[in-house]
Amino acid sequence: MIISLVGLPGSGKSTVGRQLARRLQLSFNDADQVIEQRIGCPIREFFEREGETSFRDIEEQVLDELTQQSGVLSTGGGAVLREVNRQRLHMRGKVVYLKSTPEELMRRLRHDTQRPLLQVGDPLQRLRELYAVRDPLYRETAHFVIDTGRPSVATLVNMIVMQLELAGIVPQN
Repeated sequence: MIISLVGLPGSGKSTVGRQLARRLQLSFNDADQVIEQRIGCPIREFFEREGETSFRDIEEQVLDELTQQSGVLSTGGGAVLREVNRQRLHMRGKVVYLKSTPEELMRRLRHDTQRPLLQVGDPLQRLRELYAVRDPLYRETAHFVIDTGRPSVATLVNMIVMQLELAGIVPQN
């Protein structure tokens, strides 16, 4: 059983995913970390040198492999851009969309220099554009939508576990 987390950059996929995996006693994979190990450099550097299409090709291969394992998977923010990724994520496990507004994300990410898509003149406008394009794709892929708003990581993990328990995906404590 794979539980995949999708959402915009900064929505908490890695942080919440790590805690969720610990709570459910499952392994944790961060797709972006696996990609960086494979390409041997930061994603941002690869993105600038090779372009988005080459990056998305590698991301597709990595997601194909990771969605065939069990555990908790944090995906990259753009993983849902390819239909094959959306289908694999949805069919091979349960998908949780960590939904955040562009304004919430901007508050969290204003000092982050590692996210290639936000290295632009107006990052908030960029987040709004990403949200407009990706929100429908996240919703199409997801089995559950969790509004990240202001809750703590522990609260978000509890909300996800409760949804999984109610759906009979994980045993109730």
